[in-house]
Amino acid sequence: MMMMIIICVVFYSAMSEYPAAMQLKKTHTRRMCTRSTSIKSNSAIDFDRMPSEILLKILSYLNAESLLCTGCVNKSFYHLSNDNTIWFKIYSKSFLPKRKKWRTESAQESAVSLNLPELQDRESGYWKKEYIMKKKAAGKADLIQLLKPINACTGLPLKTKEAIKISGLKWMVILKDRNGKQHVLEQTEISYNETSVTVYWNYLKWPCLDTLSGLQIFGVTPILLSDSEVHPKNRPLQRSLISEYDLANMTENAKMIGCDALVELYCFDQGLLVGVWKKSEIAFVMACLHYHQLIERSTLGSATVRYAAAPDKAILDDIDPEYGMHGYQLHIDLHSRGNTYMCGTFRSLFCKKDYIRNGYLRFTVISYKKTAQHLPLVGNIGLSWMTGVFEGNVQNCFIMDVTLLDDSQKPYWCFSAPVNMALSPKPSGLYQYLGPSYYLNYMDLTGKVHMELVWMEETNEYCIINLVLYLSTEKVNSWFGTNY
Repeated sequence: MMMMIIICVVFYSAMSEYPAAMQLKKTHTRRMCTRSTSIKSNSAIDFDRMPSEILLKILSYLNAESLLCTGCVNKSFYHLSNDNTIWFKIYSKSFLPKRKKWRTESAQESAVSLNLPELQDRESGYWKKEYIMKKKAAGKADLIQLLKPINACTGLPLKTKEAIKISGLKWMVILKDRNGKQHVLEQTEISYNETSVTVYWNYLKWPCLDTLSGLQIFGVTPILLSDSEVHPKNRPLQRSLISEYDLANMTENAKMIGCDALVELYCFDQGLLVGVWKKSEIAFVMACLHYHQLIERSTLGSATVRYAAAPDKAILDDIDPEYGMHGYQLHIDLHSRGNTYMCGTFRSLFCKKDYIRNGYLRFTVISYKKTAQHLPLVGNIGLSWMTGVFEGNVQNCFIMDVTLLDDSQKPYWCFSAPVNMALSPKPSGLYQYLGPSYYLNYMDLTGKVHMELVWMEETNEYCIINLVLYLSTEKVNSWFGTNY
């Protein structure tokens, strides 16, 4: 509707340059100036009766984003909006050398553009495709340059947050019901952390959980990056599938990690958290996305296929396996909605040959026996949640970001996930800690995290007294080309 009104306005500004069309302009003046409801009902007929030359003149006033939107009106507009003359003009202003630009602009577009060799023997839409491809390549090159500086503590790009904002990247959720209907939901809130981003979907009304079969998370970026700070709301977008989940069997595919008086928290793999209330209604959806390859996963996939990084070549390790593994570095961040409970970097981690058991290599980060390594958690621990109406906090839950670097300082194991602390059936056994003990376990295909904590009543805070990482020997052997 809005696109039709814009084209009508441009139409009248273009008519003055076409004497042969003045009679047509007079005939349609009264009809085209009626109310917007009348435009909505009659505009398709009016435009269908216009000569293609006039429509092409109208379209020549539009920018690239508006042309792409116009091509979605109907088949006729799609073919007209692919006109090579119009797109070559846009292309030349953006990419051709200055001298060639001057030559193109110095001649009148009505005759010279058609005589250019670039426009001869080209299929319809050729220069549109060329323009989009070059714009994408230029935007990708800019992002690559922006992501080059690396944070020494995390081994991740230093300016991921800036790259997300510059690229216009956002995330959306698509819910599928059992009848094939899709519900598309854009993000409502976002929280940036040191090594991850947490995306929220807080809507008042959700489809009934019992009717849903699946959920998909997409990264969404504009097809054309605009230099303007104000972006059109309905600009053309492209999707990149990040992850998908089965909601039909949620109790089998997800783990309930906590609850309060209103909601239950169900955690899926890859950092998805679904809040459920009244047993069968979604309260909110939350996604924890680690920065490692986040830009690639959110932009380089398609609407149906996830981005797959090129397989890493095995880093041949010529060190004697009896020596074990040394020089690892861990960065860990415990947080919830802007509250950071603990953030630390641990260097020179190692695993001796004797520490390899049951298919895992063990790295002790905080030792139970070394009290100098024990670390307190700052603040009241809890996972904050919010809907369109209510908000709350589930105790003993938070988000854990883990970034493990190998001995060459390359990211080896990265994840961001909601986790919970469970009350331990036995006390810690350390005389200096008199409060109850808790433990935390996380596991995926790469490894496991085990954490033990105690509640210190005298200071009203939790303290980490044991933190151990377990890496799968299968992953280690594949990574290093070894045989542990």
